Amino acid sequence: MSKFAASAALILTAALFVSPGEAAPKRGAAARAEAARVAKGLAFAQERCAACHGVTANAGSPNPESPSFEDIANQSGLTRTTLRRFLTDSHNYPDAMQFKVERGEISNLADYMLTLRRPGYKPAI
Repeated sequence: MSKFAASAALILTAALFVSPGEAAPKRGAAARAEAARVAKGLAFAQERCAACHGVTANAGSPNPESPSFEDIANQSGLTRTTLRRFLTDSHNYPDAMQFKVERGEISNLADYMLTLRRPGYKPAI
């Protein structure tokens, strides 16, 4: 595992314990399972999405027409359910994004993307 991937996994694991909107932090097996899903979501994003989107915090998108994952995650009203529905509904994707994403990958990707939420987030202009 690269230093970047190891650092990202550690940061994401920590983020699980301070995610906004959670009543209480997950502990034990539940926290480890969520951290594993988030790490898989990040790995998928880096492999399949990073050519066009900024997939980590404070990362600009290589393609100016592609929103960063941080911008997406901080959209008003976005929930895990609505994000998963959007990721599942691939007929709304631009032509460049026409690839199949398995259900488990969608869940992992959504879980990862939601770790990028920040209170008071303001998109870069």
